[in-house]
Amino acid sequence: MIDIKLIIEKPDFVKDALSKKGCEVDFSELISWDSEKRSLLREIEQLKAQRNKVSAEIPKLKKQGLPVENIFQEMREIGDKITEGDAKINELSEKIFNFVACLPNMPDSDLVAGEKEANEVVKVYGKMPEFSFPVQNHVDLCVKNGLIDYERGVKLAGNGFWAYRGDGARLEWALLNFFISEHLSDGYEFILPPHQLSYNCGFGAGQFPKFSDEVYWLDVDEDRKKNRFMLPTAETALVNLYAGEIVDQDKLPMKLFAYTPCYRKEAGSARAEERGMIRGHQFNKVEMVQYTTPEQSDKAFDELVNKACSLMDKLGLHFRLSKLAAGDCSASMARTYDVEVWIPSMGIFKEVSSVSNARDYQARRNNTRYRDKETGKPAFLHTLNGSGLATSRVFPALIEQYQNADGSITVPEVLRPFMGGQEIIKL
Repeated sequence: MIDIKLIIEKPDFVKDALSKKGCEVDFSELISWDSEKRSLLREIEQLKAQRNKVSAEIPKLKKQGLPVENIFQEMREIGDKITEGDAKINELSEKIFNFVACLPNMPDSDLVAGEKEANEVVKVYGKMPEFSFPVQNHVDLCVKNGLIDYERGVKLAGNGFWAYRGDGARLEWALLNFFISEHLSDGYEFILPPHQLSYNCGFGAGQFPKFSDEVYWLDVDEDRKKNRFMLPTAETALVNLYAGEIVDQDKLPMKLFAYTPCYRKEAGSARAEERGMIRGHQFNKVEMVQYTTPEQSDKAFDELVNKACSLMDKLGLHFRLSKLAAGDCSASMARTYDVEVWIPSMGIFKEVSSVSNARDYQARRNNTRYRDKETGKPAFLHTLNGSGLATSRVFPALIEQYQNADGSITVPEVLRPFMGGQEIIKL
């Protein structure tokens, strides 16, 4: 979350930054609550100091044989005032916390305002594939080659689900193994986290409370804070691994990655661009996360962007890198670059990886800190994440970009070792 101190000291600065994300906010009530809370804290501290002082004098008065009943009455009155004051402070603290917890992260200063229309294409990679035959879409190619069973996926779980079969399952697993091997060779630690997470993980990642309706809940308790949910991305688990802890600065940057299925209540649609595997309720993804000091943060972001692009480049796919405008970044993120792959049958680019820097936003929410070696004091670290990669859009892009005139699919060279040397997929 945003530092409350920054909001109080520079409300207009924070307000202007959030407006770039389309978030218009009035801090006057928050500032009033904070002022009242600070005043009450000073008042209660004085009362407690007075109570302590009088408490220390009572034994002396008793020893001198002086009456103390009036003092006891005074102490009871002071105690009542302290109790009432503490209750009011707790009430104000909860109001302040809930207000700040619902604010999105501030975008970095170099981001422009606006939504998708203001995104900037930074670089285009590879040559757009050209075909001397009519291009087929990935749904038809997958069905003809027995790679994906859409019909039985829907029968098993409903719309938005599919089942990999035969060479389709092998190709999916080859992609995942390729991604994993690349991250291991780059020195990232492999994590297999739980798929069921507590409410605190969603809050710490910045997805709750605002987006709590977009995940699959497992429990039925009316108080969602007591419930578990299916992880929508491994980021939700990885950025909470050290929640409430103070990490040794010498361990930073800490580089992690995880493979998980991801479970999301995707909206979906009947549009052609949402056909097949483009949008679904469950998909496979390898996720990268880094914990860094503020000074390491920008370098880590560039590294994650380059890693995601490297994976796409090695697969030989045509894609582009886009810098998102402030309003297109997710609520938790200060900056995001999207890796977008070309889908020939659609004639559009679709996102396959988002690389984002949350700065200290997530760390403040889940209280993850490091101990500064120079000051010896704990400070909030930075968290970053990037898909490396999600297969549900890489797979159809690969199928379409590597299709042949006879309807077969050429296996990208880097995936062949994970498919027993197979070069062509054909039913």
